[in-house]
Amino acid sequence: MEAISGVFKTRARAENAVNEALKAGISPDQITLLTPGTVDQVNKEIESVAVDTTEQPGMGKAMGAVAGGGVGFAGGALLMALVPGLGPITAVGLLGAAILGAAGATIGAAAGSELEKSTTEGLPEDEIFVYEDALRQGRSVVIVGAGDNDSASLLRELLKMQGAESVDAAREQWWIGLRSAEESHYSKSGKSFATDEEFYRFGFQAALHARTRCMEFDQVSGAMNAALEDVQRQHPGVEVEAPFTRGYQRGREYYQHLCDEKKAA
Repeated sequence: MEAISGVFKTRARAENAVNEALKAGISPDQITLLTPGTVDQVNKEIESVAVDTTEQPGMGKAMGAVAGGGVGFAGGALLMALVPGLGPITAVGLLGAAILGAAGATIGAAAGSELEKSTTEGLPEDEIFVYEDALRQGRSVVIVGAGDNDSASLLRELLKMQGAESVDAAREQWWIGLRSAEESHYSKSGKSFATDEEFYRFGFQAALHARTRCMEFDQVSGAMNAALEDVQRQHPGVEVEAPFTRGYQRGREYYQHLCDEKKAA
């Protein structure tokens, strides 16, 4: 399964996209919605969801069915958790627990049990930091599982028509927000940021992969070397090791404060 994602400026637009995906025949268990919000805010919204026979089957009904269930994972569909550096985040859909767990949320035993029984195939571990940045800005994220290339193309177009910004575009905005500070930091080494930026950024982003964040360096050195080798194969004859390694270390520093917050909590 390939995860097709879109970033939305408002929760309302994200919910519209979910509804359109359901109308297109996408199974509810292939759709995940991530949105920022306090528990009280989300509960009020859930309680207002209609559950009568005229309602479009799917995500809304699943949310309505767990209204009043309190904080936590319910029925494999709804999870509300505090994420370090982000605050309260609500996730609807089977990938929700996996994504919030990878983002640093402490997932309760009930959620953990449900997660073990559900599939995390297609979990976009290399994109989770982009989701985090979007949620930090008050945006919502929709992730839909596509079984083949044709479905993936249709889903990308569907999300776009509903006003989604692509994850690639969101990733560019994330980097633009960091670029000035990173250029200043890198220039202190006497190296040319303009020359090395591409490979520095590759290293920075590799350090944010969900599998290796918050680990000690000796635990992630193998993953770093594997990512470096991939970049070297794609750019033969180009000196990429030094900027990539500097970027990787800087990426680890960037995320470390969130790891520290999690430990403190």
